[in-house]
Amino acid sequence: MKMTGDLNLVKKINKSIVLELLQKQSPISRASLAKLTGLTKATVSTLVAELMEENLLYEIGTGESSGGRKPVMLVFRQDAGYAIGVDLGVNYIHAVLTDLKGEIIHEVRRGLKGGASQETVLRELKGCLRTLIAAAPESPYGIVGIGVGVPGITDHQGSVLFAPNLGWRNVPLQRLLEEEFRMPVTIDNEANAGAVGEREFGAGRGVSNLIYISIGIGIGTGIILKNELYRGTSGYSGEMGHISIQADGKPCRCGNIGCWELYASENALLEEASSLLPEDRKELEELVKLAEAGSPEATALFERAGYYLGVGITNIINIFNPELIIIGNRFAHAERFLGAAVRRVIDTRSLPYHREKLRLEFAGLGSRSCVAGASSFAVSRFFADRRISVDYSV
Repeated sequence: MKMTGDLNLVKKINKSIVLELLQKQSPISRASLAKLTGLTKATVSTLVAELMEENLLYEIGTGESSGGRKPVMLVFRQDAGYAIGVDLGVNYIHAVLTDLKGEIIHEVRRGLKGGASQETVLRELKGCLRTLIAAAPESPYGIVGIGVGVPGITDHQGSVLFAPNLGWRNVPLQRLLEEEFRMPVTIDNEANAGAVGEREFGAGRGVSNLIYISIGIGIGTGIILKNELYRGTSGYSGEMGHISIQADGKPCRCGNIGCWELYASENALLEEASSLLPEDRKELEELVKLAEAGSPEATALFERAGYYLGVGITNIINIFNPELIIIGNRFAHAERFLGAAVRRVIDTRSLPYHREKLRLEFAGLGSRSCVAGASSFAVSRFFADRRISVDYSV
């Protein structure tokens, strides 16, 4: 029995390697798969046949010959199923329907009033999900799962333990959604989802060590070290919006004082800009428009936010020595007015050896980093019973 179990495990590992390569490098031939994996051609052919039976790949025409018969090329079937990724913000819900390679098929956005009740938020979230489920094309696997990024601390059971800006504590979000929609649901911190989204599809592709900083109503960070999402001992890492940058500063809803997000978040910026904006349009987009129109007051507020953003990022640089820092979420749209101030602070305050090989980028996916990563979580869970996750880079 043990021998059989060992052989099945080896087969699953080999299958996972082949599938990883097909996802990332198709179209690709059987011979190339054998060469890149080190597996025999017979083994690759067997695994490819199984994946074709599972509707996860198909053959297309022949490729270029290297001297013999032209090889038949294989393509990963990205439309074999679809996934939903959700960014559950404090004042918005942003959700997308993607195929199995993360390409967006349909997208919905809904605004939320600040301080909306849990019941209201859940009702709006379920409405977004129903819209996307109805929009999914027919496919062999249908909707394979839902991923949701939330601005707070989550556990392995998919409960939102603490989301101060939402006003949520101990909300069993995964259970509530699975009971409603009867499909797998994955809940994670939205900055973790954003980090994965940028690593897979955005500015972080090919980078092993990066920190994604999600700046919206609050600030969260997703940390990828040596190609792995770092979660900490209990899975709660990344709450850097609540590091203190003012020892005797403002009180925060988390219970601390002087938290970084009280000075460098969208919420902090809009509080400072309150007198500049119309009562019914106190939004980041309106402040950006003022700055674009040449308003010195709006420009000065972005400079101030950039300064405080740079202070917090300097601490991150000095602690982690990352290759890449990515500024994401809604602040990604204000790069023109924030970037210079952030870089100026980093250049003067961070340790020189730490910034020597550092790159600072704004999110390549803009405000879609979280939804892309959340969808990726759902797809990964779908494949979990078909493969074992293996980090295989070529």
